[in-house]
Amino acid sequence: MNILGISALYHDSAAALLTDGKIIAAAQEERFSRKKHDASFPQHAVRYCLEEAKLEFADIDVVIFYDKPLLKFERLLKTYLSYAPRGIESYLAAMPLWLTDKLYFRDMLKKNLAKATGCKPGDINNLKYCEHHQSHAASAFFPSPFERAAVLCIDGVGEWATTSVWLGEGNTLVPKFEIDFPHSLGLLYAAFTAYTGFRVNSGEYKLMGLAPYGKPKYTDLIRDYLIDLKDDGSFHLDMDYFNFAAGLTMTSQKFDDLFGGSPRTPESEITQREMDLAASIQVVTEEVVLKLSRNIKKQLKVDNICLAGGVALNCVANGVLLRNGLFKGMWIQPAAGDAGGAIGAALAYWHQHLGQARTVDNSKLDGMNGSYLGPRFGNDDIQKRLDIAGAVYHRLDDSELMSAIANLLANEKVIGWFQGRMEFGPRALGGRSIIGDPRSSKMQSIINLKIKYRESFRPFAPSILIEKVADWFELDSPSPYMLIVAPVLEKLCIDTSKDSKNLFGIDKLNLVRSEIPAVTHVDYSARIQTVHKETNPRYHALISEFYNLTGCPVVVNTSFNVRGEPIVCTPEDAYHCFMRTEMDCLVIENFLLKKDEQPIMEKDDSWQDEFELD
Repeated sequence: MNILGISALYHDSAAALLTDGKIIAAAQEERFSRKKHDASFPQHAVRYCLEEAKLEFADIDVVIFYDKPLLKFERLLKTYLSYAPRGIESYLAAMPLWLTDKLYFRDMLKKNLAKATGCKPGDINNLKYCEHHQSHAASAFFPSPFERAAVLCIDGVGEWATTSVWLGEGNTLVPKFEIDFPHSLGLLYAAFTAYTGFRVNSGEYKLMGLAPYGKPKYTDLIRDYLIDLKDDGSFHLDMDYFNFAAGLTMTSQKFDDLFGGSPRTPESEITQREMDLAASIQVVTEEVVLKLSRNIKKQLKVDNICLAGGVALNCVANGVLLRNGLFKGMWIQPAAGDAGGAIGAALAYWHQHLGQARTVDNSKLDGMNGSYLGPRFGNDDIQKRLDIAGAVYHRLDDSELMSAIANLLANEKVIGWFQGRMEFGPRALGGRSIIGDPRSSKMQSIINLKIKYRESFRPFAPSILIEKVADWFELDSPSPYMLIVAPVLEKLCIDTSKDSKNLFGIDKLNLVRSEIPAVTHVDYSARIQTVHKETNPRYHALISEFYNLTGCPVVVNTSFNVRGEPIVCTPEDAYHCFMRTEMDCLVIENFLLKKDEQPIMEKDDSWQDEFELD
């Protein structure tokens, strides 16, 4: 049986395909359209899923959408009525789209599916819907390695739910309790994202990365005025401080007055105030997650927990929860945001609606195949594409290639690494990555400023052999999806207290803090990706070669893109990004390209206008 899951029309649209309950393919639309966080119907992603499975649309038994639009419309109407007349501007902005398209959602979905697949709208009669948080919960539990687990979903808002708790057992998911809109931890965090000058639904990870530069001096203000947090983790926001329920902005004048000024203008200088605000909301977020988790443990009496929803991408909070030791096992959906809802909706239909059995395979990490679920390209195809682009390349066998790359890395070269299937979710995991030597004290600034063209404070992740993770970090469990932050082992750290005594904020950035300074954040932590031979043998082989050469089983890993650009999908995307930046080398499967051997391109920075800054 073939089930096509769709997430679309809000942000991070995606498609996923299940065959007899197994995830065959999944991809975000942004990777094909080259528009970051693309919300449009995922026509390219749908076509890719069908091509990967060698299916026609006629072979699809069910198409399932990841939320219920009419329930969402009900919430919007009730919200506007309850805030009237204050919400009239937002109401007038939203209603035309709903009254022309979204209320006739089934027809719109059929037209878009027909356009994507070449069939006729009248032939599409297999459409189903899944509630938003059910999609999140299914995406978290069903691919997990647990037979029984609690499931915690936290995001901005679905139809009504903003936080939900479920009990997963075998092939069942039972809802236990939820917190509803407008009381939302995700929207609280988004309010601070907007207030500090970053873009909502895009810049939350910047806020998280900025937090270690500040001090949590505003936590009492947040607790006293913005959120009433109970011991059981339930909470209530004071909506006088927010405008997202009725207006077109996240915060109100009362919020501005509480924190002493207007929001930061995007792209302007980041001050100590923004750093302290980031640190403060991060602390409160961790408190909410911990209190909810303690209550879940008490009420459900489970050993394991699964996480999904946009807040599950807060890898700092995830690390705090893991080190707290409440649960023996923790698993986080790698595409925890709305994109993952495409997988969740399909799995919910297979297991919950059809009652199909679920078998946990303990020989595997989980059911996500390392999240390598996107397109791959063969060497012969790549060679043709490189020839058309006029690229100069060397075709090497694996042993030659790994040795060459390890030596290049050891000589502080920055390398674009493109191999295997593209990752599903927001993180590059060694399929579409930019990699470097973590021992280099200048690597972070080189990659940020000369290659990614992004803010200097943003940290990079270490990819480390799973066999060596406990020798370098305070972590003794897998973190294959770069969703857990843990401290660097103390024995590898360098005391910077004297040097940093008179430094503030981002001035602390360039201090060498450990033996792997390029991936050690200012608080001596790192966002860790463990690399497993079972899911990514070539990336594991590369890092092993680098370890044999240098004694360091770690490489710097950041996504293969520039700021504002989606992660590269095709060899052409990779070559264009390589040529536009100061990357030294590019590896596409078995092809090694060196920048100084490429045709000279006339300098033209107009390409940067293609991508809207995130």
